[in-house]
Amino acid sequence: MIGIPADAPLDTPQAAPEVPSPDDATPAVLVLADGTVLRGLACGARGHVCGEVVFNTGMTGYQEVLTDPSYAGQLVTFTYPELGNTGVNGEDLEADHAHARGCILRQLAPRPSSWRCEQTLDQWLVRQGVVGIRGVDTRALVRHLREGGALNGAIASDGTDPATLLAQVRAAPSMDGLNLAAQVSTREPYSWNRSCSAAFDTRLQTRPDRPYRVVAIDFGIKRAILERLVAHGCAVTVLPADATLEQVLALEPEGVFLSNGPGDPAAVAEGIALAGDLLQQPQLPVFGICLGHQILGLALGGRSFKLGYGHRGLNHPCGSPGSVEITSQNHGFALDAASLPAERVEITHLNLNDRTVAALALRHQPVFGIQYHPEASPGPHDADHHFARFVALMAERR
Repeated sequence: MIGIPADAPLDTPQAAPEVPSPDDATPAVLVLADGTVLRGLACGARGHVCGEVVFNTGMTGYQEVLTDPSYAGQLVTFTYPELGNTGVNGEDLEADHAHARGCILRQLAPRPSSWRCEQTLDQWLVRQGVVGIRGVDTRALVRHLREGGALNGAIASDGTDPATLLAQVRAAPSMDGLNLAAQVSTREPYSWNRSCSAAFDTRLQTRPDRPYRVVAIDFGIKRAILERLVAHGCAVTVLPADATLEQVLALEPEGVFLSNGPGDPAAVAEGIALAGDLLQQPQLPVFGICLGHQILGLALGGRSFKLGYGHRGLNHPCGSPGSVEITSQNHGFALDAASLPAERVEITHLNLNDRTVAALALRHQPVFGIQYHPEASPGPHDADHHFARFVALMAERR
């Protein structure tokens, strides 16, 4: 079987066969845990995979989505009706390899058109071992997920029958309780000093005389986040998800960043313990996004809960009094606002679609977290100022 087996570790490399012809009409099937069966045609690697079926509403950024470690363990449904128009290039990847287990799409562009294109999306999916299905009525599928919530499912393009797939899907674990951050995190510390390309990103780039020393805890960090930290004048050292306070402080950081990542935040026990220890350093600036934001809330005594179908897209409005940011988001869990200690925590932003917690800040410490992605890769740039906010806290402390 080619592709990623249902029980394989998320980071297992897979050998890829020759890329099939774009006219290949190999049948494929998608089976959901509630018994729903959708049929289509194969794309990407041949095989079968299980995972949580979610949807992303972005109109662009398919390769960033598929390589975002926050999608580990998931089968991503793209609501935009045609993918692959601009192919794939090496500069826009968020990690060395794909992290989504599978992709579900309406139509695959047969001929990409972009001077930056290095290979077609289908070629890249095959070489990454990502099993896909095309020709699916994604509008109907998304309506189904919106009504019933995200479900486990399986894609098969190797002839595995739906009954066998359904048994595998129903035996697969729920996303609740899964610590996937431990699987996608770096194994060894490393330094990052590359900023975003000025040719494609005209946002602010600062070069202080002395870069701010930042330790980033990798729960599934995206390259674009590291690039924006560097662009805002930071020298970044990345540590694994199980880093201890002693390892962090040994690097004499001026600020600590808690990254995005996949899975259930409540299951990331070592990250929550580290965040709790960092909160005992009253003058140390700490900035968390997405999973890192949730881990901060949990370390403060709050609770998290699973959203029905999550927030995954590029146009989520988030607001503070007198201000609205259009944001890029990718998460399936959120913090319970009522569980956060009001005497210590201020909820600064709400998601204006469902009033869930979108950002928090400590009242008496230089610590804050946001539920969305300020690097916006892809997406709008409204929230980039949060990087500057982090730098300003470090500058004040310096």
